Amino acid sequence: MMKDLKAIQEALASSKNIVITTHANPDADALGSSLGWMHYLLSKGLNAVVITPTNYPDFLKWMPGNDLVRVFDKTDQQILDLVKNADMIFCLDFSDLKRIDEMGNYVRESNAEKVIVDHHRHPQKFGKYMVHSTEAAATAELIFDMIEGMDSEEFVTKEIAECLYAGIMTDTGSFRHSNVNDKVLHVASRLVSHGADASLIAKLIYDNNSINRLRFLGYALWELLKV
Repeated sequence: MMKDLKAIQEALASSKNIVITTHANPDADALGSSLGWMHYLLSKGLNAVVITPTNYPDFLKWMPGNDLVRVFDKTDQQILDLVKNADMIFCLDFSDLKRIDEMGNYVRESNAEKVIVDHHRHPQKFGKYMVHSTEAAATAELIFDMIEGMDSEEFVTKEIAECLYAGIMTDTGSFRHSNVNDKVLHVASRLVSHGADASLIAKLIYDNNSINRLRFLGYALWELLKV
């Protein structure tokens, strides 16, 4: 799973501008893992930006760093330049460029080194590096492993912990799905110890009956059936 980790770390050491993206209609794991990874890269002195291919539900916009997210727009030259001039592009929670709609063409054409981080079955490796495991309950769990593997768990700040916990909580159905094991419970516990408020995060995501939330639930069910 982590065989490319050292190579990714070495590539980051010689990089400056990083783009992080995830699949269209981002869910909590997609956005949480992206923002968590962004916070880590920023702490290492890198220019890291999250660009989502589409907008996402308002009930996810409490996540730390949400105000820094850019939503892809092919008429926005600044966004196009960020993708074109990136040294590395991290593709989180997906492994098929079709999953990021028209942004996929720009990612494909970029000379940046691409890194795929995903936990879904049947990955399609379009990038140079891949961190993949179907044993992981969420991409957020893999991001935690990457941070721990590259540095140490002590680099997990409160902001990172909140983002990653949200991803794990939702992709495990609040720890009720069959993908729950001792490893993911351990990671979730560590995230709580680093400042993630489990009760508050659950309220922010689940205690919301907006139209956006109902649409999100429908999309989540569609994703579950598809993968």
